Amino acid sequence: MLKAYKYRIYPTNEQKEQIAKTFGCCRFLYNQMLNAKIAEYKKTGKMLRNTPAVYKKEYPFLKEVDSLALANVQLHLERAYRNF
Repeated sequence: MLKAYKYRIYPTNEQKEQIAKTFGCCRFLYNQMLNAKIAEYKKTGKMLRNTPAVYKKEYPFLKEVDSLALANVQLHLERAYRNF
């Protein structure tokens, strides 16, 4: 027998803003890292090993969100790129 639970959260306006920033930064970082990986593969034929820390220097707004969310972006992108 399988059970499931549904939860509804009611974030405050500050929390809503932080959630939106986090999702936006994750989406932005994923696209930037993917673009760099594709360009490197076309150039050398090898997979690029880039990290979110490289992009934090160039885009300081990435420092406002949780670093673990950005690290998960890197892991998900590498898994997807390898599977492709």
